[in-house]
Amino acid sequence: MVLEFSSSPRKSTSAVVPLKGYFRSLVVPALLVTLNVGLVIRAAAQSPDSGWQPKPNVIEMWSEKRSEHNFNESRVPDYDLPDPLALEGGQSIQNSREWMAKGRPALLQQFRENVYGVRPDTDYQIEYEELSRRENAFGIGAIARQIRATIRARDRSHSFDFVIVVPQTETPVPVVVQINNRYLIPLDKAVDEFDPFWPVEKLLRRGYATASFHTSHVDPDKRDGYEAGIRSLLDDPDSDPETRWGGLSAWGWAASRVLEFAIQQTEIDPELSVVVGHSRGGKAALWAGAEDARFGILYSNNSGCGGAALSRRAFGETVARINRNFPHWFCDRFNAYNDRESELPIDQHELIALAAPRAVYVTSSDEDLWADPRGEYSSLVGAGPVFDLFGLEHITEPVMPELNTPRHVGSTGYHIRTGVHDLTEQDWGYFLDFADGVFEK
Repeated sequence: MVLEFSSSPRKSTSAVVPLKGYFRSLVVPALLVTLNVGLVIRAAAQSPDSGWQPKPNVIEMWSEKRSEHNFNESRVPDYDLPDPLALEGGQSIQNSREWMAKGRPALLQQFRENVYGVRPDTDYQIEYEELSRRENAFGIGAIARQIRATIRARDRSHSFDFVIVVPQTETPVPVVVQINNRYLIPLDKAVDEFDPFWPVEKLLRRGYATASFHTSHVDPDKRDGYEAGIRSLLDDPDSDPETRWGGLSAWGWAASRVLEFAIQQTEIDPELSVVVGHSRGGKAALWAGAEDARFGILYSNNSGCGGAALSRRAFGETVARINRNFPHWFCDRFNAYNDRESELPIDQHELIALAAPRAVYVTSSDEDLWADPRGEYSSLVGAGPVFDLFGLEHITEPVMPELNTPRHVGSTGYHIRTGVHDLTEQDWGYFLDFADGVFEK
């Protein structure tokens, strides 16, 4: 079977699509913001030494392993975070309508031009071909399919595969799209072998459809992979080389193409969707959700620098280090802020804020100081003023929760898990509890 679509990336992702349940009942108030935003953000970013604390032996291990980087909270530089409600010229966003009309577009463009790159608006055609199918997957009536997406533009083409599994259902269900930074889990393996990184059966039994693709099949995850990926196919050679999109944005773009296929299936509710990723996939998931407002929940797991963690903390992996080691992830202009994080016009709490009025879930792990758990949590709290514009509940407590104690408040959720840098079945369980509440399952 082949399905064909012709679309422009920006046209398909520019509008906010209303969601059912929690989101559909949302009444957007035109509230004036009277709180001192700067003080709120500063308090969130510099939380007191209580709640979760890294173990001394873990600090010592990381300090020895990466001696040129900081893993000591006492050496985090003083900083003030940019106000997500501030407009150029000194004006401040006063209500949700101003945010959607002025604040959000301006902030989105700042991230495009300084961090992730500007996606090209090249016209393209896409077709989806079913390669294989499994009926009654897991013995519960689920249908599993491996699909090949082929994108055509300028007499060239590029293809990548994804697997989608849909539970047997009488009413349409949400879909979880995973940006898998490790490997493609092919159809038979997805059905026959349990993988905690993408626990398909668990998702199905919780009432979710799910799809997954491998990042490198979309755009190779290596310095010299440009010519073999989707970026080369769609890039405008006359565009500004400083702001051309990086690999993270390309992977997020692909998540939107998978979503477009998924929501054509009658078993899937087109208004209820999730994008999820771990590590570099988590960075891509947050940006995918910023660019594509059809994703109702953004789930970032252990995403660190360039993901959920605040850049200005310069804790663990830094902007300079990530640009040196992974120059293909971001736009070239991001290099201007190597060792100059305080000069960034934005920070990652504002990336989280771009999700409002949708939902965001952030996850850290106890031994993953490279990703800066405190910076990930503080970023989530620092996005609060934007959620306030919509009258939404969100996490405000500056003190991190204890280990393995999820904190779910309205539109935001967080947990820090025992263990190392990974996406585990435990993480999935905590997240699905949050998603159930958001989608009123």
